[in-house]
Amino acid sequence: MNMAYPGNIAAHLPAMAAARPQALAIVQPRGRDRQGRLRYRHYTFRELDAETDRLAAGLERIGIGRGMRTVLMTPPSLDFYALTFALFKAGAVVVLIDPGMGLKRLGVCLREVEPEAFIGAPEAHLARTILGWGRYTIRHCVTVGMRLGWRGCTLEQVRKLGGKRAFSLVEPAADETAAVLFTSGSTGVAKGVVYTHAIFAAQVDLLRSLYDIQPGEVDLPTFPLFGLFGPALGITSVIPQMDPTKPARVDARKIIDAIGAYGVTNLFGSPALIQRVGRYGVLHGAKLPSLRRVISAGAPVPASALERFQSLLADGVQVFTPYGATEALPVCSIGSDEILGETRIRTTEGGGVCVGRPVEGMSARVIGIDDAPITTWRDDLEVKRGEIGEIVAQGPVVTRSYFNRPDSTALAKITDPAGGFWHRMGDL
Repeated sequence: MNMAYPGNIAAHLPAMAAARPQALAIVQPRGRDRQGRLRYRHYTFRELDAETDRLAAGLERIGIGRGMRTVLMTPPSLDFYALTFALFKAGAVVVLIDPGMGLKRLGVCLREVEPEAFIGAPEAHLARTILGWGRYTIRHCVTVGMRLGWRGCTLEQVRKLGGKRAFSLVEPAADETAAVLFTSGSTGVAKGVVYTHAIFAAQVDLLRSLYDIQPGEVDLPTFPLFGLFGPALGITSVIPQMDPTKPARVDARKIIDAIGAYGVTNLFGSPALIQRVGRYGVLHGAKLPSLRRVISAGAPVPASALERFQSLLADGVQVFTPYGATEALPVCSIGSDEILGETRIRTTEGGGVCVGRPVEGMSARVIGIDDAPITTWRDDLEVKRGEIGEIVAQGPVVTRSYFNRPDSTALAKITDPAGGFWHRMGDL
């Protein structure tokens, strides 16, 4: 598998605009018309490339450029994806925080990341103004929608400033920071994980080869970050009609309708979404013949939920459950055939959850349980086969550090004298 560093992760976009200019890149459903037909807005790859050029140039003109930590807080939409790629093109550091964690924890994350720019919906700016987020660090503000008295400019003004000339995207070093992605905080304190352009590129390579994702496919990314891989993979991303922070409350009918209406071939969803859509589908006799695969990550998926969802799929199509975390994904992967045919029995007997085998290019080991930092890797850290221990991972998609958290970084990373480092997954 080719793991050569391709440069800026946004470089895939102009390449796709040249190779498949009229193909749909992003589709956003807009309800139905009076005849019951689906209405939608979209960008082709050519249109998305031109829009991101325009926005990147406009952002640079107002001072948002290379290395600037920029919070992006707007719901999944055409604007969200265009802004993300525009920021990548400009070399800015995209900061993404799950708004579902609540206002208090959001404020803690924002203080920690010390943002220099803030791009968000009016509701996000209202909260920023009232709660004082980034009061001493934010220098530039962009409102996606109507600006209601706070400083800065609107997205439309940025668009006009950008003009229509092609933008020369920044060529970052392989280890240059591309984004800070915060963990959900569901198992502890939310931490900002530092992503480089090289790590994003490695994730694209692994996902493409692991699941045989082909250009021209159609994806329904119910987790917005997965939609960012679309242009790099050459696939169309259909934005689902849902609140991504509340997958357990999704309207399952809208998910099933979107899969059928757009011929979706790839579905990425949380275990909660898989549970809800699967139950609805079985109850209403739904079938999803266009899907070639389903990918579910974030937590183990119960075997009963896998069995239920797989009954909606064509023969031979599986639900895959890659193992990993924000700090390292994917590390391992396993499909529903193996779980339902082999490992579910061991799980019901108390043998734990099988997370599969390490994917190509990744290494995984099990070390003794130790709550203290481990500075240097030694072979004797590994436990004997059959003993319980902590999983550690090494490979091209493993992130190197947390932002502004040296103690957390020291606790989670183990330097390998042979080169590289190991990440402690925190799972037994």
